Amino acid sequence: MKKLPKSIYKVVIDAPIEKVWQELTKQNGLCAHFFNAKLDTTELAVDAPIRMRSKDGKYTSVVGEVLEWNPPHVYSHSFKFTNLDDPYCKVTYKLKEVEGGTEFTLINENVPAGTKTAKYMDQGGTFITQTLKEVIENGQPSFKHRLLLGIIGLTGFMTPKICLSENWPFERKGNYQDNSEQDNPE
Repeated sequence: MKKLPKSIYKVVIDAPIEKVWQELTKQNGLCAHFFNAKLDTTELAVDAPIRMRSKDGKYTSVVGEVLEWNPPHVYSHSFKFTNLDDPYCKVTYKLKEVEGGTEFTLINENVPAGTKTAKYMDQGGTFITQTLKEVIENGQPSFKHRLLLGIIGLTGFMTPKICLSENWPFERKGNYQDNSEQDNPE
């Protein structure tokens, strides 16, 4: 399957790197920047499974495994939407101290071209970077993003049964393979 080129989203957040890292990897509550999902994992370490679950834990929207873990600079994981039959791709978050705060970079790789995953990842990249900045700098998302999160919350009852968390236990291993070299010759 043909893969899209890397997509990169960057923003400078007016906060120390530790504060950005803490919000990015928060497990004890909803993450507005991840569409009000809750990060669930056995541990944040290489090869550990991750799940992005609903507030009540009933549904799982995203599954993957930690590929790289270097606090507070790099966090990378495989990524698959549970409601789509698309292959896994790779998401990397990089943090760097810069004048004025922390540069946050989101990189999406090996996204299958022409798929719903590609469409959602493109829309999600901008939302994640903007909302993370808003939450850290202002304590909450912008009105526009709060409105979108409210709509997402109201449509939760329409979540497909394939997304039930019982279908995505931690024991289930993904099969992400970094084959970017063969699919994306430079």
